[in-house]
Amino acid sequence: MRAETDRAKLEAFVIALGRAVRGPGRIYLAGGATAVWYGWRQTTVDVDLKADPEPAGFYEALAELKDRLGLNVELAAPDQFLPPLPGWQDRSLWIAQHGPIQFYHYDPYAQALAKLHRRHQRDLQDIEAMRKHGWIQPQRLHELFRQIEPQLIRYPAVDIPTLRRIVEEYCRGAT
Repeated sequence: MRAETDRAKLEAFVIALGRAVRGPGRIYLAGGATAVWYGWRQTTVDVDLKADPEPAGFYEALAELKDRLGLNVELAAPDQFLPPLPGWQDRSLWIAQHGPIQFYHYDPYAQALAKLHRRHQRDLQDIEAMRKHGWIQPQRLHELFRQIEPQLIRYPAVDIPTLRRIVEEYCRGAT
């Protein structure tokens, strides 16, 4: 197990990944990586990311960089745990371009729903930070949840009534 990742290590990773790939693509950071980038947390256990579209040489670069920089990388994004939210790419937040890669933070609404699904204390703190920064509005979060709710049946790990209750409670309490 590698040490946790801080902002400096995360920035070094983003820059190095942009230099290491051989073609264009987009990388979406999610979870603790977003929280660390904005200073809501000092560290994260791993760097969650999604490549879409995947740049040429992406996997080779990951294999080399995770060892060289001593960080944990997970190919993980909210759309692996919940249905993708309509318009998630348009709501994703620009970070920078390094080499041929454009870096974004995955849609804050999708991240918030995935974090509500997990309900870890750090995740709940991240959601509050997103709300305080104006990245999510409780009413819009609830609307987006309602749009994907019929598709949740395809995600057997999700207890739909429980998630519905959690989202509704959060949205009522955060307004």
